Amino acid sequence: MVWKPHLTVAAVIERDDKFLLVEEETDEGIRFNQPAGHLEYGESLTEAVIREALEETAYAFTPRFLVGIYHWPHPRKDITYLRFAFAGEVAGHDAGRTLDTGIIGARWLSLDAIRASADRHRSPMILRCIEDWRAGKRYPLELITHYT
Repeated sequence: MVWKPHLTVAAVIERDDKFLLVEEETDEGIRFNQPAGHLEYGESLTEAVIREALEETAYAFTPRFLVGIYHWPHPRKDITYLRFAFAGEVAGHDAGRTLDTGIIGARWLSLDAIRASADRHRSPMILRCIEDWRAGKRYPLELITHYT
């Protein structure tokens, strides 16, 4: 049997001391997450995070840094996530764009509000990615090599 982690990407986006999260419906109730999702066939990691951010928030995201790579085995499911978190900026919000199924909306939250809502986070990676960003963890995108 071959074991495969779920490879995901996430966008860490800070503007005016607030972070962009998505509020979404999950099988565990309404939760917060970064704009995030699975890598699709044929995509680079940066292409995936640009697409996911747009689909979940209607913001055009430009990744500038890799914040970190996170390995998290879900404690109640037989799933392990391998997350590549990118930081960058957004522009060009399309308020009329339909968001992905299950997304309630994009929310700009302060770090204090994010910490206070930890019981509603989809995973512990959300706060850790933000704290790593705030701690100055920024790696060049050239760290990742994509073969086509």
